[in-house]
Formats: sequence, structure tokens, C-alpha cells
Amino acid sequence: MVEYNKRIDEMEKELASMQYNKRTQHHYGLVRAKIAQLREKQEARSKGGKKGEGFEVRRTGDGTVILVGFPSVGKSTLLNSLTNAHSEVGAYAFTTLTCVPGIMEYNHARIQILDVPGIVHGAASGRGRGTEVLAAMRSADMALLLVDATRHWELDILRKEVYETGIRLDQRQPDVKIKKMAKDGIRIGRTVMTPLLDNETITDVLKEFRINNAEVLIRSPIDVDQFIDCIEGNKKFMPSLVVLNKIDLLDEAELKKVTAAVKPDLAISAKDHEHLAELRDLIFERLDLIRVYLKEPGKEPDMRVPLIMFRDCTVRDVCDKLHRDFVRKFKFSRVWGSSAKFPGQRLMLPHRLKDGDILEIHLT
Repeated sequence: MVEYNKRIDEMEKELASMQYNKRTQHHYGLVRAKIAQLREKQEARSKGGKKGEGFEVRRTGDGTVILVGFPSVGKSTLLNSLTNAHSEVGAYAFTTLTCVPGIMEYNHARIQILDVPGIVHGAASGRGRGTEVLAAMRSADMALLLVDATRHWELDILRKEVYETGIRLDQRQPDVKIKKMAKDGIRIGRTVMTPLLDNETITDVLKEFRINNAEVLIRSPIDVDQFIDCIEGNKKFMPSLVVLNKIDLLDEAELKKVTAAVKPDLAISAKDHEHLAELRDLIFERLDLIRVYLKEPGKEPDMRVPLIMFRDCTVRDVCDKLHRDFVRKFKFSRVWGSSAKFPGQRLMLPHRLKDGDILEIHLT
């Protein structure tokens, strides 16, 4: 493990001193590929064949948000302020030793908030239960990065730890197809320009992963790091919020300086309940939730309590959420709203719904 860390650190220092451009992309890509492989070996060894790593938390509600931060940034206080949970609060590190869930009820949505132990520098490599905490992030729909206003420099370290565990915050999964073949070498097709990723780099990076024959189709602009993510195929993509906490400890001039450096989505005081209403708004908005109103055949729709779904959900997604047998018994649906071409349009399971749609499901 020490040897892996040493080699990774050496390579990362080399990359840190290198400017990434057309001239350096090839060497940069090869070094990145070597780092990715070392991390994979490091992770395999640290697990030691163990299964079930991480906190066991049953997902519930309409979306799950995980509070991530260093010890004593105020995660437990924030959880208690936002939800009906009770997470132990103390003015010392590592107060929370398990994963504590709570439910925030807002705008007809029931949003699960998870408070996990604070991570430390080196968490992605397994220090201080970091592997368990970061593994728990993969079950969430959004990460809330909580930063102590008096230790705002920790944000960069926090983002690095999250990145190194294979979680990509505020990124969309690149549209890249890699199909391994038995022969014919590497064949590359593109529908977009990728000025920072040439064919030579693509070919040599694939060979570093022992892929010598493959068809590659690139449909979105990417760099070499994103291409390596596509090769590994094990990354989690999710939205995030950066929230600066404990602003009650700073005067106006200090707060202005810190917010200019951090550029948080919001600055709050969880202890004094300051700006928590704005935070609830932001959580709902960043989760990208929509409202779907249900209607029984022959009856008026229930416009009082919507079903809360994620944007771009399908009729199938709604059926899955309502009852496990609805997809099997599904005949057709009728939709009123902006996703339908005309009121009451007859539509099937793959149809994508929009905010405010009225949905009527017909079953066998």
C-alpha cells in the first residue's frame, strides 16, 4: 500500500508541474492511465476480498442527499436542523461514528439526508473510515459538501478525495462507446471535435489497459481523464452543492473574503438556522425533481399532492415507484401536459414526462 501511494504521489507531482495541451496530452494520458491502474490495484488490495464495505442505509423518500465534509464542520447540526433526525452533536472531531438518516419534507417531497462520519486527508486510500464514507456516497443522488468557514481551504482537499474514489461531481457521463474486438486493432470514430484527445493518445491509453482491439465512438467533447473514466466504466456521476457553514464565527469583512475564495452555492449558519430556507430551495432545485399528478380513469386528477420524480423520468419509472407489478400489468397511459402532443395522448412506458404532467395509467 505504501509503495502504491509513493508511486501515485510521484506521478501526480509530475502531472501537477505539466501544462495539459495538444503537445503534452499524449504523455499526460499515459501517466494518468498508469495512475488509474495503480489505484485499481490499491483498492483491490485494501478490500482484501471483503464484501459489503460501506454503511448499510435503506434508501427512502424521493431523493437522497449525503452530507460530506471533514470532522466538526457541522454536519450533525445541519441534519438536525433540516430533518426530524437526531444526530449527536459535539464540539470535537468524529462525533458521528455511524450513518444517521433523516427526512426533510419540502414542497411535497420527502428527501432523505444522510449524516456520515467526517472524512480526513487520505480518505480515498482508506484512512479514517474514508473508504466506507465515500462508498456510501455512491448510493446517494446528490452530495452536499459542507465546509467550515474558518477552514475553507479544506474544500479543495475534499473535492480531491471525492474525485479519487471515482465520484464525478457536476459532470454528465460522456457519450463514448468502447467495444472490444477480437482483431483489427483500434478503430476510432467521432461525431464531435476533441482537440485535447488525439488518436495516438486514445490508442496508447487503451493499450495501457491491455485493450489492443476495439471500436471507439466519441459523441461528446472529452479530455483524456474523461476517456479513462469511460474505459474503467465504474464512475458515479451526481450533482453537488458547496455550502459554507459557521458564518456566525466570521465578521462581515472576513466572510466576504472567504466567500470570494470558496465561491459556495450558499453560506449558512446551521447552529443559528441562518439561510436554511434558501438551502432547502437549493437542495430541491439541484436534485432536479419534478411533479407528476396522477389521475384514475373516469375521475378528476388529484392536483393537491403530486408524485415527486426526477427530471427526464419515464412512465416506466413512475410505474416502478408506484408498485412493483405495474410494469408487468401495464397496457397504456394517457398524458395531459407539456410532454404530450395533445391532451390525453395515449403513450407507452418509454415516454418521458415533464413537470406538471397529469398521468393516467391503464392496467390489465
